[in-house]
Amino acid sequence: MIMTNTILIIEDDKDIRTGVRALLGNEGYVVKEAADGYEGLALARNQSFSLVILDIMMPRLSGIAVCREIRTFSNVPIIFLTAKADESDKLIGLETGGDDYLVKPFSYVELLARVKALIRRNNQYNTDFPHVIDDTGSDEWASFGHIKINKKRNCVLRDENELVLTDIEYRILLLLVEHPHKVFSIQNIYESIWEDIFISACANTVMVHIRNLRKKIEDDPQNPAIVKTVWGRGYQLG
Repeated sequence: MIMTNTILIIEDDKDIRTGVRALLGNEGYVVKEAADGYEGLALARNQSFSLVILDIMMPRLSGIAVCREIRTFSNVPIIFLTAKADESDKLIGLETGGDDYLVKPFSYVELLARVKALIRRNNQYNTDFPHVIDDTGSDEWASFGHIKINKKRNCVLRDENELVLTDIEYRILLLLVEHPHKVFSIQNIYESIWEDIFISACANTVMVHIRNLRKKIEDDPQNPAIVKTVWGRGYQLG
């Protein structure tokens, strides 16, 4: 069972851990800390969290490696903290399975807003790993081709096999399936899924999550038949 509003911060900078703990503690969150990747990974394996805040640049075991390992057993939302403004650093984090990122030095107000948004969406998604599928109830389904989405249990089947999607991947797919003839621009998708104001820097974030989704649902992600690119306009269900 997931402990309500319990957050893990994995960060080698003690001052940042202290500041984030105080910030989140004042908002009623329970905060666990780890000073390096190995310690953080051990905590993530032994306890369920509502969210992980993860530094990318750490000694011994990087945040990228920690995220990659966490994704083998959990879909917990992950926010990366990075000291680099380099776009490639952010994209690697998202491709590894991160949900969002903040560049240091970051605003505590912005961190708190993203924490609340990710936890709220994940609670709605309710991804206990894995789902138990039961077709005997009156659940509502949406479908396209070989893809079926159970909107009450928030799970996705492909040829009756359940896919393990993150909250954001699930929401992007559901958005497209529920509007099969609509072309969604990157801005449309970002503002619908992230529920935030779109700026140009957000475009790569959307594209990385689309790319990750395609790897899970397409026979050939390089030639997608489900989530298609409409050049110059955005994305549409195939």
